[in-house]
Formats: sequence, structure tokens, C-alpha cells
Amino acid sequence: MTQTSDNVTWLTQEAYDQLKSELDYLSGPARTEIAKKIEAAREEGDLRENGGYHAAKEEQGKQELRVRQLTQLLQNAKVGETPADDGVVEPGMVVTIAFDGDPDDTLTFLLASREYASSDIETYSPQSPLGKGVNTKKVGEDAEYELPNGKMAAVKILDAKPYQG
Repeated sequence: MTQTSDNVTWLTQEAYDQLKSELDYLSGPARTEIAKKIEAAREEGDLRENGGYHAAKEEQGKQELRVRQLTQLLQNAKVGETPADDGVVEPGMVVTIAFDGDPDDTLTFLLASREYASSDIETYSPQSPLGKGVNTKKVGEDAEYELPNGKMAAVKILDAKPYQG
């Protein structure tokens, strides 16, 4: 999981390996594949009206942007351990909160970088208002964060366990 402070991104070894594998694929085999698509589309003729060519060039642009993002992320990465199972909220933890202390109005989410967003569990960034509010709090403690309308919201930390992804 990740925690960003200044330009450093903290990653578990597993997360680093996963991102490095994606970078290796995008900067190797994927580049070759997109170059072949562009060349094949170019051979079809007039580039101004060639939808396949323009789609391939757009795909190439998105792919190269992701390569740059991953390269920068990994250059500034510090590899560390999975957070301790000590009940303290920090990036890499699955957190359960109760809104206004109401045990029936709860939310469970992963506190992590958007790199870890998945369909399995909702992910909140440590830089988000909720993420900042709960970060470093302990199970049983109350936390506050600012809503988009400027009002403050109160939550109670019910649980915090390391993400087992």
C-alpha cells in the first residue's frame, strides 16, 4: 500500500513488484504491439480519415503517459513493510468507521493511493479529507474531517486492519 509524504511514495514489496511488472510490460511488449497497430493503420492510406490510425495513436499517447507516471512513482518509491496490526489507522489499512458514532451507519474502506483502487473494496486516499481525518487515529477514537460544503463531519474508528489484498 502507499503513503505519500513530499515526493516519496511508500510501497509494500508486493505493490512495488506489481507496478514494476506493469511498467516492464508497457515499456516493452505493449510498445511493440501499439507500433505494429500504427504501422498497419498507416498502410491503409489517407491518415486524415483513418479512424484506426487515430485510435492507435491515442492509445499510444495514453500508454506513454502511464509509463511516465509509473516511472516517476517507482523512482520516488521507498519499499517498506505492510503496516503493523496495531489498531492505528495508516495507509495500507482497511478501516471501518461509524458516522456520527452511529453503529448502523458505517463505511469500510482501504486507506491507500489510487493505484490500489479495486472493485473489491472502496479506496480513499490518505490526502482526501476523510483520509487526513482518520490517519494516525486509533480504534475507538473519534475523528473529524471537512465536507465539501465546509462543514465538519464526525466519525468513530471502529476497526483498522492491514489490507490482505
